[in-house]
Amino acid sequence: MEYLRNGWYMAAWSSDIAGETMLARKLLDEPIIFYRKKDGTPVALQDRCPHRFVPLHMGKVKDDIVECCYHGLQFDCSGKCVKNPHGDGKIPAAAKVRSYPVVDKHGISWIWMGEKPHDVSLIPDYSMLDADAPFRRSYGRIMIEANYELMGENLLDLSHITFLHEGILGSPEMVTAQTVVQQEGNRLHCNRWTPNVSVPGAFDMLFRRDGKPVDMWLNMRWDPPSNYLLDVGVHAPGETREQGAWYYGVHILTPETSRTTHYHFAAARPASAPELDPEINAKLAEFRRIAFEEQDKPILDAQQAALGDSDFWSLKPVLLSVDAGPVRMRRMLEQLIKKERAEPAAA
Repeated sequence: MEYLRNGWYMAAWSSDIAGETMLARKLLDEPIIFYRKKDGTPVALQDRCPHRFVPLHMGKVKDDIVECCYHGLQFDCSGKCVKNPHGDGKIPAAAKVRSYPVVDKHGISWIWMGEKPHDVSLIPDYSMLDADAPFRRSYGRIMIEANYELMGENLLDLSHITFLHEGILGSPEMVTAQTVVQQEGNRLHCNRWTPNVSVPGAFDMLFRRDGKPVDMWLNMRWDPPSNYLLDVGVHAPGETREQGAWYYGVHILTPETSRTTHYHFAAARPASAPELDPEINAKLAEFRRIAFEEQDKPILDAQQAALGDSDFWSLKPVLLSVDAGPVRMRRMLEQLIKKERAEPAAA
């Protein structure tokens, strides 16, 4: 599968990369290890020794140097072999592993998988996750046994919440809502406005807990390759955002392979909103777990199983009005990948 290489992918939550303890992950079909130098700087290296291809994560890190457990070759943070303990100690020119640019921003460790010089300004804005931002936050990660574009479509087409998440995130009247799709450069917005609808269970607990109708908005932002931000909330019919309850839903997808995806998610609720009692917080957490793990994941896994290794468009999917956002996302991604492929040839 072809991926957009010159872009920022989420490698992990920054807190998951801890000191000299290596974190091994496969991203875009490439095995990678992550660790931190003594000064806290994150490091990302190819997770395969060039000698006999043993995964480097089976070895150890000491004084910022990775040592392979099989023959003791050592590699520095740039991926260069700096020690061969055998014979005369000569280091072959090919004894090196690829290193990747990796930076911490918004509590996330981002990796740049392409050859083009990386640009930190292209990291999407998730400042609501910053430690000093006025939000209460929760975090998670699960594996989806499906292609990341299928998961992206699930996020850009929120009409499915009427059916798949009824009673938790959606209600029956929402099915008639229109999705407004707007493109700003390489950024896509898919916005839904649903006035005077029965309040979904999760928002009834966040808002008034009286079951009365609400106006609800669901505004999704996409930044390529696969970074999503949901602005969602409710208020009494005719009132304003400030009078209601809302939160940001962070959804970031990183392909592991063409058929598996690292799904990182977080919720950021304004610190100015009323504090919820522990029982309600626990129930909301359970709602979120059910929605992601017991509702979204089985559907996506089943989609991928049905699709197999076939090209998505080759199966001639029937398109509905709600597919405007997902189709735009797919076409934009295809164009970006095509442009990226052409750039080396042009150069």
